[in-house]
Amino acid sequence: MGAVSLAVGSVPLGPGSIVATLAHPTASGLAHIVVWDIRLPRLAIAACVGAGLGIAGAMLQALFRNPLVDPYVTGVSAGAAVAASASIAFGLSFVLVPAFAFAGGLACAVVVTAVAAGPEPGANLRLVLSGIAISSLCAAVVTIVLLSSGSSDSLTILGWLAGGIGGKGWSDVALTACYVAAGSLGALFLVRQLNVLRLGTEAAAGLGLRVGRARFAVLAAAALIAAACVAVSGIIGFVGLMVPHVARRLVGGDAVWLLPASAMAGAIVVIVADAFARGIAAPAELPLGVLLAFVGVPFFLIIARRPVDL
Repeated sequence: MGAVSLAVGSVPLGPGSIVATLAHPTASGLAHIVVWDIRLPRLAIAACVGAGLGIAGAMLQALFRNPLVDPYVTGVSAGAAVAASASIAFGLSFVLVPAFAFAGGLACAVVVTAVAAGPEPGANLRLVLSGIAISSLCAAVVTIVLLSSGSSDSLTILGWLAGGIGGKGWSDVALTACYVAAGSLGALFLVRQLNVLRLGTEAAAGLGLRVGRARFAVLAAAALIAAACVAVSGIIGFVGLMVPHVARRLVGGDAVWLLPASAMAGAIVVIVADAFARGIAAPAELPLGVLLAFVGVPFFLIIARRPVDL
């Protein structure tokens, strides 16, 4: 997958050229710039974003016991997008954008969770509907930010919102990897809580779990990971929805295996989608969020019609 990603784009590269460039990292020339300064950072960010969205989606589906949720559906991505777009419009350093995005995503997640709380019948429907409502509100706020900012900032924010990982460098890779790694480390410490929460809140409380604190910890870790992904790539929906289903079929629902499997599958999906987005209309490029929506929406509709065992 990585070799294909390095080869595809407005400047196509053959296998021999890629191998020679990777073998001589201090060399110069067009191929060196394309591989080391453009496509390798892009490949690394695609892996980070895909892995992060896969983990966040698996955590949220286990937390809410709902196969239809992901950071996009629960409003986490939309809240993160509002905070991140405002940060960009105000000219804040990119180092601070993920932190603001985390605050926005967590705030929306808490609101959606509070609305969805209550008796089990109808809880899943309330969760999805409240997530859609919050996402619509966030989209309206982003529109206000776009209208209020200067023309150059508006175009920057608009392009970023469509989803994509073009134009990123190694500094973006390091920052994104730090945030995603921090959230993923938190997820690893929450594996037991995730497995217990899959049994339902009453059963979890009966097993001695402090349900409220565990739910907030899982929500915060998932929001941190999703916010880091949104900050660097814009809104890329449906990866967090689709990937855990595939991973669950391969390794089962135990979070010990599901989280790493979702991370790996998510990385593969985003790397392949990014290569396809660059190759299908080269030298132009399709927004990654738009491309994945064409796959994700039919997947969502199929899952909505079929019961899934979490």
